[in-house]
Amino acid sequence: MPATWRAVLLAALGFSAATPTIAAERAEAIDRATLRVCADPSAPPSSTEDGKGYENRIAELFAKDLGVPVAYTWFPTGIGFYRRTLMARRCDVVMGTVVGIDIASTTIPYYRSTYVLVTRAADNITATTLDDPALKRLSIGAQSSSPAADVLARAGMLDTMRGYSLTFDTGAAIVGKRMIDDVAARQVDAAVVWGPIGAWFASLQPGVFRVTPLASGPKPSPLAFDIGMATRFGEARWKARIEQFITANRAPIEAILTASHVPLLPPTEAAP
Repeated sequence: MPATWRAVLLAALGFSAATPTIAAERAEAIDRATLRVCADPSAPPSSTEDGKGYENRIAELFAKDLGVPVAYTWFPTGIGFYRRTLMARRCDVVMGTVVGIDIASTTIPYYRSTYVLVTRAADNITATTLDDPALKRLSIGAQSSSPAADVLARAGMLDTMRGYSLTFDTGAAIVGKRMIDDVAARQVDAAVVWGPIGAWFASLQPGVFRVTPLASGPKPSPLAFDIGMATRFGEARWKARIEQFITANRAPIEAILTASHVPLLPPTEAAP
């Protein structure tokens, strides 16, 4: 991640300490007429241009709470996404952000999920961790340069790992679908995929796959992550408003996530 830029907005805008209210208003230039969201138009099941993704539905729920419509800036995820969208003020929030990233301020989490092991149900593979000896003789697909690949490397399984790479125009969702398809076609024996992606694509072929979450409970895991929303640094009141929505709407948010087969773990403590 790029180095954290926690800009001192008041100083940058030239306001004196005697005008904190005006300075705060200028720093938090949030569009109050719409909920401006930046998202990938082709990242099922989280966000899609037709509005059917679970992040789209959570955004609609937040917009309803605000009493305004949603307005999207569509941009493919990848290098430069936050810089060219949120930081360029083309929107005021990014959904589905890993809590604690350096490039933006992140809210308390509204869900926690993990990578999953996707296998063929007929193979009856019962492994629940990547260091299970039963996996060492299997070919396992994993996205290159991912937490899953790091765990497999530490388990001494690089020789049997098949790496899947992202490209500029191929996002994690498309790569995840390819991995699931390869498991079904017996190109690999198993795949380690980010849970919301892997569980969703596996659900499209009922009875074909076994989907096993690779972390449990709130304790630290190299494969489990808290997910919140991203704002610009210095927009404390806007961030607090988003967190108010999250806190008050955990049940409907969880219902949306569950309907999309997102593997949910107990959340960790709320992030600052």
